[in-house]
Amino acid sequence: MSNSIKETRFDLPNQTKFYKGKVRDVYTIGSDQLVMVVSDRISAFDVVLPEGIPYKGQVLSQIASKFLDATSDIVPNWKQSTPDPNVTVGKMCNPFKVEMVIRGYLTGHAWREYRDGKRMLCGVPMPDGMVENQKFASPIITPTTKADVGHDEDISREEILAQGLVSEENYIQLEKYTQQLFARGTEMARERGLILVDTKYEFGTDSDGNIILIDEIHTPDSSRYFYIQGYEDKIANGEAPKQLSKEFVRQWLIENGFQGREGQTIPHMSDDYVNSVSHRYIELYEHILGEKFVKADISNVSERIENNILRYLSE
Repeated sequence: MSNSIKETRFDLPNQTKFYKGKVRDVYTIGSDQLVMVVSDRISAFDVVLPEGIPYKGQVLSQIASKFLDATSDIVPNWKQSTPDPNVTVGKMCNPFKVEMVIRGYLTGHAWREYRDGKRMLCGVPMPDGMVENQKFASPIITPTTKADVGHDEDISREEILAQGLVSEENYIQLEKYTQQLFARGTEMARERGLILVDTKYEFGTDSDGNIILIDEIHTPDSSRYFYIQGYEDKIANGEAPKQLSKEFVRQWLIENGFQGREGQTIPHMSDDYVNSVSHRYIELYEHILGEKFVKADISNVSERIENNILRYLSE
C-alpha cells in the first residue's frame, strides 16, 4: 500500500550509523543518541513480508511509549522523546546479548517443546501433567540469545554466565527487573480484561554502566495476550483461549502454505487483507490501552516522519 512506510533512508544531521531491523530503522546521532523509526513492515516466521500494514508502526510505537512511561519507576529506560507517532528518540545503550523472555502460561514455543516430551526449557523445569495454555504456578524466565544474524536460540542462566554474556551481578538484576515488569504488565492487562501471557524485554547499559530498558515493551509484536473472559472454560474444554496478538497473521500464512521454510513462497496479501490486518492492529491498540486510536496523517508518511525528526533535532 502506498500509504504505508516500508523503509526509510533519511540523511539526518550528525548521523553516524544506520541499522535496519525486521520492523525498525534505527539511526545513530553522534555517539550517544538513537532515532528509532517503527515502520509498517510486518514479519512472521523470521521473514519480513512484502506488504506494509498502514498504521502498524504507529500502533507499536505508541503502545511501547506508553508502557515505557508506565514502568519507568521500576527501571530507567532509553526513551527521551517521541517527536512523531512512529518515532522514539532515546539514549544509546550497549545492549546485552540476551533477550529476557518471561512466560506466565504454557503456550507457543514452550508448549511445542513440552508437547515433544521436554520438561526443561532454558534450564527451567516444567512440571508433568500440564495442558496447552495452562498457567504456570509462577512465571518462568526462558532467555534467548540476541542474534545479529539468523535465529535467536534458547539459552539457560548457567550458559549465559559461563559464556560471559552477562555478569552474575547484572543477570540477577535483569531477572529482578523482568519479574517486576511482567507483574506490572500483568496488572495493567487485567484492568483491560486481558491476560499478559508472555513477553520479552531487552536491556542494555548506559555510559555510566546503569542497566536500562531498551526497545519495545508489551506490544502485540513482542507479547501475547489472552482475554480473561472465557479463559477458564476454554482450558477446561481443551479449546484455545481467545488471544490478542499478531498470531492471526501467522495462522493466515499457515493456511496459505507458508511457515518460513525453504522453498515456500510467501502468499500475496490483497489490499483487502492488508486493510483487515491494519484494522486488527488498531483494535489491539484500543484493547491494550483502553483508549481510542487517533490516526496520524499518512498522505505522505515518510515526509511527515522525516520533517518531525528534523524539527526535533534542530531544537
